[in-house]
Amino acid sequence: MIVDVRTYNIAPRKMKTYLALFEEFALPILRRHIGDPLGYFLVEHGPLHQVVHLWGYENLADLEKRRAMRDADPAWAEYLAKTDGLVASQDNKLCRPMEWSGIK
Repeated sequence: MIVDVRTYNIAPRKMKTYLALFEEFALPILRRHIGDPLGYFLVEHGPLHQVVHLWGYENLADLEKRRAMRDADPAWAEYLAKTDGLVASQDNKLCRPMEWSGIK
């Protein structure tokens, strides 16, 4: 398994709007093509205005296949247009859980 750890930096004072749009529009699309997130978090201490989410994939080919399906969904483009300007920047890391990790 690989875990895609994504950190989104949301424009100041836009977190509530971003989260509402994500839950209403993005989450159903992501669940349809990628599955449920392994975790979805708001940063409470440290850099402000951040959302961190974790997505699990069997391997890199699985990640690429699922992302391609998501990107081909017309509803995904609509969601991106609705959130234009809300995400200031983003970062992602592909990680491999250790054998003894809680995430397998």
